[in-house]
Amino acid sequence: MAEHTVAAFDEDLGQISRLISDMGDLAGIMVGGATKALLNSDNALAQRVVSDDAIMDARQRELDDRAITLIAKRQPMADDLRHVVGSIRMAGDLERIGDLAKNIAKRVGSVGLTATPRDLSHSIDSMAQLVLIQVQGVVEEYAAGDAAALAKLRNDDERIDVKYTSVFRELLTYMMEDPRNITACTHLLFCAKNLERIGDHVTNIAENAYYVLTGTQLPANRPKQDETAMSVPAA
Repeated sequence: MAEHTVAAFDEDLGQISRLISDMGDLAGIMVGGATKALLNSDNALAQRVVSDDAIMDARQRELDDRAITLIAKRQPMADDLRHVVGSIRMAGDLERIGDLAKNIAKRVGSVGLTATPRDLSHSIDSMAQLVLIQVQGVVEEYAAGDAAALAKLRNDDERIDVKYTSVFRELLTYMMEDPRNITACTHLLFCAKNLERIGDHVTNIAENAYYVLTGTQLPANRPKQDETAMSVPAA
């Protein structure tokens, strides 16, 4: 392959990597903003998060277009092809994280109309911080080429599942204790579930990033500790 062709190919791969990095940064901003807006009843911030989703979608489309063009023109093989296909998969998960952050932001107005117990706000914030650490960490570890850190981060999703189970049970308790909490807690239940699902998408990104870096798959039987299906009291 001619030297100038190799340089052009490397630049194309670099652009795809930069888009993944940009999408990761935006995902962190959206998750952090949505949570802050929810806890502070900040409708203006919530609207910015909703608007940011259009930017996230546009970046995913740009990455897909660049990846498809690169495959058609350069016909990458082996490690390079794994890099391109892995980037497409990671971008899809980052886009879904943006959607879930937007969903949280869209409930801010409804939650703000009701009183939210302070203890419950603390629990949601604690869960959100765990999720945000995962979102911010996964692209950073990929960019650093740290496969071991990606494997650990993927397994740390268990902590988010455990926290979600705890929040879910708290929400049920508040709703049973005082019917006036039902509306706010129902919205918060959806928000907590969206945070848990963001954790799942981070896990997918970590798995794909690990595969891109190493060429091997992480074990399929990762820890999963969402026990909410068993938490609903019998009628």
